Amino acid sequence: MHYQRVMATSDLCPASAPFFGFMGVAAAIGLSCLGAAYGTAKSGVGIVTLGVQKPGAVIKHILPVLMAGMLGIYGLITSFFIMLNMGSASNYPIWDGFAHLAAGLSVGVASLASGIAIGITGDAVTRAIAREPKLFIGMILLLVFGEVLGLYGMIVSVIMVATLKSGISC
Repeated sequence: MHYQRVMATSDLCPASAPFFGFMGVAAAIGLSCLGAAYGTAKSGVGIVTLGVQKPGAVIKHILPVLMAGMLGIYGLITSFFIMLNMGSASNYPIWDGFAHLAAGLSVGVASLASGIAIGITGDAVTRAIAREPKLFIGMILLLVFGEVLGLYGMIVSVIMVATLKSGISC
């Protein structure tokens, strides 16, 4: 005679499941803001260097700082979606907890990588613009390519939160 193990509701909805969902929220906000902070700080150094050489060009070249700031917003949006889909702790399957953790890590790590790219590019190009102003359009293109990395992470995370419903009721 063959016996099948039937998973009990407590196996599908353990008390630790919300921990993973909240870690997804923390990863989304924390890593996205870390990427935004690094991008702002690193490109800010280049902008200040440009400002010493050409004070009138600082406001025009503040774009890397604005783009780095958007990365924190990506994490905020994902965190908001995760929190909306969490529900109560007593009715929260482990599947959803893992999906929310993956969504938070997706946007967080992508935004961190994007912030590093924006920071390094923003620093180098704003310093170069002090010598050759024609590099402005090239700077915009490089920054856009760095920014979309974070945007891709946010899109994937929103898809994970919105579509990966377990359908398990606890």
